[in-house]
Amino acid sequence: MATVELRFSAQPEHVRTARLVAAAVARRAGVDEAVLDEVRLAVGEACSRAVGLHRSHGITAPVSVVLTEEEKAFSIEVGDGVPDPVSDPATPGARGGASGGPDEPEGDGGEDEMGLAVISGLVDEVEVRSGADGGTIRMTWPTALAAVRP
Repeated sequence: MATVELRFSAQPEHVRTARLVAAAVARRAGVDEAVLDEVRLAVGEACSRAVGLHRSHGITAPVSVVLTEEEKAFSIEVGDGVPDPVSDPATPGARGGASGGPDEPEGDGGEDEMGLAVISGLVDEVEVRSGADGGTIRMTWPTALAAVRP
């Protein structure tokens, strides 16, 4: 199993680099050429979401992208450092939901949900996890080897 790790500061200009690296590694892993645009778009959306979460919550830790080539699949995990409010009760509204009281505006929950909907439309297999250490979006695509093998 080959793995490439990428970490970048939460700046929007670094999202393009993450997209290019993801497409190059996906191509080398055997992801079908017709799917590479979807890989680029999904990674761009996931990284933009992570950058937005970092910036809106004042997190200075880098955004992480882990690209993993497995025998029959290629997966990408985009991680952010924003704790889940359920896992960390001291951080109300950490994921962009309601901030604390009925009179306070909601965070970026609408944009967050829209980004997840776009990713779900581009990727067949998506897993979203969150915990006290942050959240992760894992996206998986079949490789050409998986299509050839029974």
